[in-house]
Amino acid sequence: MKGIITISLLFYVLIMTACNQPAKQEQQEKQADQGVLQAPYAAEFYDSLQVTMDTYYDLTEGLTEGNITYADKWAGLLRQHIDSLPLHTLQMDSSHLEQMKTNAGSISAELTGMQGEKTMENKRAAFEMVSDMLFDLVKTTGLKGKTVYRQYCPMAFNDRGAYWISKSTERQNPYFGKDMLSCVQVTDSLKY
Repeated sequence: MKGIITISLLFYVLIMTACNQPAKQEQQEKQADQGVLQAPYAAEFYDSLQVTMDTYYDLTEGLTEGNITYADKWAGLLRQHIDSLPLHTLQMDSSHLEQMKTNAGSISAELTGMQGEKTMENKRAAFEMVSDMLFDLVKTTGLKGKTVYRQYCPMAFNDRGAYWISKSTERQNPYFGKDMLSCVQVTDSLKY
């Protein structure tokens, strides 16, 4: 009788272990996916947003190099891409869509102002505002299949600090250029 109870207990343990394996695997998959955010909108929007972000990264490079001509060129192209984002394809409630349109309009206006600025310092101040608004836009919509890094330099603008967006953790500083590459901290990342 003791042998039957031992075999029954052993059989019960094996069944419980086998039943819990899929649950553990499912739990591990959920934990792995928790770091990945959703990007639920139309491919047309994400294709356009990717071109926009690539242009933003070029603008960042121009500011890092301290090249006013290069920065103006990319600011103008970025404004064109922002203005042509197919926001109408976003399937969200009307109040959120209006907020997105307002945000895109503000970015466009700031980029127009940036092109009119004569000094690199003023261009960089406009870039800070563009960066903050663009980060909010990407955070709201996502950027399908990409990771976006938010970087920070605490010494920018007389130690007030400023953020920008990057496609990598590479050290780049649009506020001080190549002279202050040590003043870069990754403060956030959004993986879609």
